Amino acid sequence: MKILVVEDEPKTGDYLKQGLAEAGFVVDLARNGLDGLHLALSEAYDLAVLDVMLPGIDGWQVLQGIRRAGRDLPVLFLTARDAVDDRVKGLELGADDYLVKPFAFSELLARIRTLLRRGGKAKEADVLRAADLELDLLRRRVSRGGQKIDLTAKEFSLLELLLRRQGEVLPRSLIASQVWDMNFDSDTNVIEVAVRRLRAKVDDGFEPKLIRTVRGMGYVLEEAP
Repeated sequence: MKILVVEDEPKTGDYLKQGLAEAGFVVDLARNGLDGLHLALSEAYDLAVLDVMLPGIDGWQVLQGIRRAGRDLPVLFLTARDAVDDRVKGLELGADDYLVKPFAFSELLARIRTLLRRGGKAKEADVLRAADLELDLLRRRVSRGGQKIDLTAKEFSLLELLLRRQGEVLPRSLIASQVWDMNFDSDTNVIEVAVRRLRAKVDDGFEPKLIRTVRGMGYVLEEAP
């Protein structure tokens, strides 16, 4: 699942991005309100984590822009503004939750998962499927033909990306940025190795084969070539 974090404090932003990525989420980080609003309106996210005090436009304005555009994106405010009036304002503007800094990451993660279970896109697609392959986003489980498949966090994120965009050939550069948060380096084989290991787990011993290489272009997951 994909989360947008809008946070201008560098250490906090990097901490959130790393922690959520290690929890299995794909994370985009914006460091000002204008960039955050642009990403929220131009990309598909499952949830946004917003600070209030941001350069450019503040978190209140980011949320208002999201709601004016008709987006039902779940939004959690994560801010040092702890006054009751601030909490009320955030919720009245359409926020789904409000957490005050300093915070425990475990609590943030629990609140995020609760929001994802409760509404937004999670209602539409808790489970991604192709043939007899199933990926349960909330329980972090994968199975094929009823048989449980154990994946690492990166393998799970890679499979989620392939399933969300099944039938679409994904270039290595896109996979590198979405799953590894890095620019593609043609001298590294990390993506090839990861795809090979994932294919061994979800395709070996099963029919039809779902993951294939499109030479010179990238990888695609689809039920039939």
